[in-house]
Amino acid sequence: MLGATRSGADRVRTAERMTRRLRIGLALAAVAAAFAAYQLATSFIAYTADAYVESDLVAVAPEVTGRIIGVHVGINQDVAAGDLLATIDPVPFQLDADQRRAEIEEARAQVAADEDTVASAEATLAAALAAQTYARQTNTRMSTLAAAQDAPRADVEKARDALSRADAAVEAGRAAIARAQAMAAMHRAVQARAVAALATAEWKLGRTRLTAPATGSIVNLTVRAGDTARADEPLIGIVDAHAWRIVANFKQSFIRGFKPGDTARVWLDSQPWHLHRARVEGVARGISRDPEPGRLLAYVPPTTDWIRLQRRFPVTLTLVDPPDDLKLYMGADARVLILP
Repeated sequence: MLGATRSGADRVRTAERMTRRLRIGLALAAVAAAFAAYQLATSFIAYTADAYVESDLVAVAPEVTGRIIGVHVGINQDVAAGDLLATIDPVPFQLDADQRRAEIEEARAQVAADEDTVASAEATLAAALAAQTYARQTNTRMSTLAAAQDAPRADVEKARDALSRADAAVEAGRAAIARAQAMAAMHRAVQARAVAALATAEWKLGRTRLTAPATGSIVNLTVRAGDTARADEPLIGIVDAHAWRIVANFKQSFIRGFKPGDTARVWLDSQPWHLHRARVEGVARGISRDPEPGRLLAYVPPTTDWIRLQRRFPVTLTLVDPPDDLKLYMGADARVLILP
């Protein structure tokens, strides 16, 4: 009886071991099947949740330095290209332009006076040339008479002296014309410089009105009237309304099958439960392995939640025929599915 009991217990233990082994085998088989199914699926389906919405952020920077007297937009406001954003105090620039106009008028008057001086010097030279011709003729006649002993020597010396004075007057006249012409040229250059300075002053005056260079939405507006706008320092940011795109970071094992024009499906976390058709525009041909910012190549972190991943490359996509009421948000998360 005791032996029969032990035999029954052995059979139960053996059955339990067989059941345990069967369960382990089934579990391993299920894992292997799941792994095989994953590998098979990822051979035909490329999916990533590491994607986001992007557009161009237009940094509006003033081209002149001055005090802001008016801000004509609000945060998150939609603007069109050419809309007035802010106004810099135009008074100092207007005064500078007025001063340049006065300098032009002064230079123009000086040039006119120089032209009169040149004309007067030319008239003086003409008179000196006539006197020189007369003196030369007189000197020639007196020399002829003196050779024939028909003129006193004093008259000959007087004629020769008159010719010398006439020659000197002609040279002085020519020198006066050269000086007057040089002065006129210098004042014309001053006038040209004043015209250029006026053009610069008017250009600066026109830059006191900051207008939107693109259609989009104002973001993170912090400027206020009374602030100082500094040239070439960004003052207002605009998210471009016509540059929306999706950037999806795909594993390097996927990208070999991508090409421009491929169709994709995009899920936007800002509009869940909607799949939007998209088109692949391009695949980045390089990434940076150095996380230091400011590089020309994009850096894609190879880890997420402390898990080491394959290197991922940015793939740029654009939505195809998005709904008119679809609102995109720069930096919003997205998920992308591509069937290579």
